[in-house]
Amino acid sequence: MPILGLTEPGPTQPAHFALEAIIRPNILALVPYRSARDDYDQGILLDANENALGPCLPAIHDLAIQRAHVGVEDMPKVEEEKLAQALSDNGESEVQDNGSDPLLDMSKEELAALNRYPSPTHDPLKARIAALRGVPNPNWVFLGVGSDEVIDLLFRVSCVPGKDVVITTPPTYGMYEVAANVNDVGVCKVPLTTEGRKFEVDMPAMERAFAAYPDAKLLFLCSPGNPTGTLIPLDTIRAIASNPAYKGIVVVDEAYIDFAPEGTSAVELVNEFANVCVMQTLSKGFGLAGIRLGFALAPPPLVQIMTNTKAPYNVSKPTATLALSSVSPRGISILHENITALNKCRAELITALQAIPGLGDVLGGNDANFVLVQVLDKPREQGGRPSNPRAVAAYKHMAEQMGLVVRFRGNERGCEGCLRITVGSPEECEAVVERLKQIL
Repeated sequence: MPILGLTEPGPTQPAHFALEAIIRPNILALVPYRSARDDYDQGILLDANENALGPCLPAIHDLAIQRAHVGVEDMPKVEEEKLAQALSDNGESEVQDNGSDPLLDMSKEELAALNRYPSPTHDPLKARIAALRGVPNPNWVFLGVGSDEVIDLLFRVSCVPGKDVVITTPPTYGMYEVAANVNDVGVCKVPLTTEGRKFEVDMPAMERAFAAYPDAKLLFLCSPGNPTGTLIPLDTIRAIASNPAYKGIVVVDEAYIDFAPEGTSAVELVNEFANVCVMQTLSKGFGLAGIRLGFALAPPPLVQIMTNTKAPYNVSKPTATLALSSVSPRGISILHENITALNKCRAELITALQAIPGLGDVLGGNDANFVLVQVLDKPREQGGRPSNPRAVAAYKHMAEQMGLVVRFRGNERGCEGCLRITVGSPEECEAVVERLKQIL
């Protein structure tokens, strides 16, 4: 079997060696997760659901405000050097946040100590996350290299390769299936209902899946969903967790929960159910996709098992320091400011998209930092229907000819003809609307 993606064969000696005979067959057959950056990495990037307003780091936020006020062109060189100074002088710069920002408190000694391994636990960061998200203490928090490490660990600690099965609810985040394939674990798909384009859990179908796979180990629920933007009601999650027909772990992926209304997180169920694990991340609301910090909120027994299994120093010192700064009181204040601004942009973007004749419905619940909109084969007033060919053409034309990147999602269940558009700044949202008007 050929190795997918291979472009250079490498050495051919010794003649008796064949790498393909050594690699597990499920890995050779694996179709890897295709990230947004595999396609385009230049232009206005509204394809990967990143936070367009930047990271929730007080030092950088304050410097950005100064830059915006003074003007980048007129800004004295000393302003450009403030962040570097803050990282090396124990926080004696003007952008210091009253000594409460760990990023500014990194001393020269700490930077010089990067030759030492980091803490294997990062307890101060866990304590802040526990307090922020409402679990009793750090024993309920597991830190990972993005949510993807959490997903992979859940497979590794619970599923027997070649034997076990997990349950997913497509359309959903693609890494669940990729992780299943990597770990040679079967997948039972229970599609979300598409009636009314709301994307809800099909509870009768879920009951049938529990009967068909009574030993299923994991059930993944993405809330708000990707690419649907739809929240799963807590009553639905509670019903699944308390159903005696399902004996596995209910994994609720809340990567986008900061953009959703208050009181919609499943973390409250973690305090109630031994079989509920909530995944969150600093990549989206906190605007820190580049540091790769995700975490699980789960009862201590599961957290301890994952801790026993992870790599010894999986989260680096720089990552932990940046994360600690983002969940400081000032960082949380910036988070709330950014979420308010982006949710306002989301509402305005939806209104503007619905006024374009070549576009159809905006699907799903719209509780994340993106919208899912249909591209039609002809204008609505002429009876237009969702069109994958036209959506692909629009997606490619904008990326390659207009310097603006969104993401095509038309091949997923219930998403025919759909583009997923990340909510950007007001200027970026205006740009995507104008370009769609031009080409449609």
